Amino acid sequence: MSITKDSELLGMQNVSKAVGEVLRQMRAYAAVGMSTFELDAFGGRLLGQFGATSAPYATYNFPGFTCISVNKEAAHGIPSRHKILKEGDLINIDVSAELNGFWSDNGGSFVLGKDIGGHQPLVDASRYLLHEAIKSIRTGVSISSLGHQIETGAKKMGFKVIRNLAGHGVGRSLHEAPENILNCKDPSNKDKFTENSTVAIETFIATKSTQAVELEDGWTLVGNKGGYITQHEHTILVTNTTPIILTEPNGF
Repeated sequence: MSITKDSELLGMQNVSKAVGEVLRQMRAYAAVGMSTFELDAFGGRLLGQFGATSAPYATYNFPGFTCISVNKEAAHGIPSRHKILKEGDLINIDVSAELNGFWSDNGGSFVLGKDIGGHQPLVDASRYLLHEAIKSIRTGVSISSLGHQIETGAKKMGFKVIRNLAGHGVGRSLHEAPENILNCKDPSNKDKFTENSTVAIETFIATKSTQAVELEDGWTLVGNKGGYITQHEHTILVTNTTPIILTEPNGF
């Protein structure tokens, strides 16, 4: 989406505040012994309080209000009464929603309680690489060069990137052009970031895998070579200088 008037900017700010606040509160609410179904239901109630509609539920008939992925799940984890959170779990929550015709998307990974499994370095890398990437975005910067930056940074930190998951344009729908803001260099992608556009930038940083594969449930993604994967995502407004992080309220 390209912002052309103040009312559009306000619309994107409002929906981005909603998804950011819901993500922040869900992270704070998550507790050992809680099911992901209960955590998702809490998020769904919060979205309702904002007057927002869950994007995956409305757009794709996803069986939940939010995506909650635990441990070796990479993304699109289905909330379940049988999935009980434990001390040291690596959790990813992805919250996207529609509000008054505008859409926004954000997500983040974190360790629940004590870092028993040693996941914090991977979490920190994903978050750091996202913010470094955002700082590099300006009008005219090539999307492929951003992917190269993320992948190079991950390698220096001893990690890999998932090469078939990507950020995307967002605004008047959940997924818009540009559709493939990858975490790796794609020489065939000649697209550049444009002024006043709104895009969801996300990192997918892994310990072993480079591809995400879908499980038999038709939703949940895991790494092709196992290991763990973290994701962080912000919706931003591209400018000629430093981008504006619209989902900053999420606290990541």
